[in-house]
Order: sequence, then structure tokens, then C-alpha cells
Amino acid sequence: MSQDLEIGVRAALIRAGKTQSWLSKLLGISSPYLSDILCVRRRSEEQVQKILNIR
Repeated sequence: MSQDLEIGVRAALIRAGKTQSWLSKLLGISSPYLSDILCVRRRSEEQVQKILNIR
């Protein structure tokens, strides 16, 4: 799932014309922290659920 999450989020951002920086601001976290979550260097089920609930 980890790689699927990263690829899915990055693809969705591209389709929406948004950036990872935009997403991190929306979530209220830093860009490096978001990158760590997407690359599974850090685990945060709460943030993953927030990401999955964005439409």
C-alpha cells in the first residue's frame, strides 16, 4: 500500500494541478513531513486518513 499511496497521491495532485506543498498546507503539516508519510519513512494513520478523505 505504501507505494500505491505515494503514486496515487502524486497522480491526483498532477491531475488537479496542485502541488505537494499545497497539500501539506491543507493538512497543516510541513512538506518534508508529508513526503516522509508518502514514502513511509514516518507512519501517521491520522494524516493518511485525512489524505484519503480529500476530494
